[in-house]
Amino acid sequence: MRMLFVVKPTRGPDWDTSKPLQEQDGWPEHAAFMNRLAAAGFVVLGGPVSEDGQVMLIVDAADEDEIRSKLAGDPWRQSGLLESDSIERWTILLDAADPDASLS
Repeated sequence: MRMLFVVKPTRGPDWDTSKPLQEQDGWPEHAAFMNRLAAAGFVVLGGPVSEDGQVMLIVDAADEDEIRSKLAGDPWRQSGLLESDSIERWTILLDAADPDASLS
């Protein structure tokens, strides 16, 4: 059974608030890393959810330990642009792609 989690990264001390997401130092390396996680099916969805650039990821993982382990390799985490994450298990009750998953 697929286990999805909502992950909200926290900006680290080296985040430059005067720059947008794509202009932060190391953007190409971070983007390549995240694209690899998406290609592997680990990151299902991801992107900014607010005007200030707060990001949310939907990940398919066994548990929080797997999430923390995989995200630790992110160049932005290693350079101090990102640090801890809010991680919550997401129970899907409605899914347009799965008509059998509905509220009843």
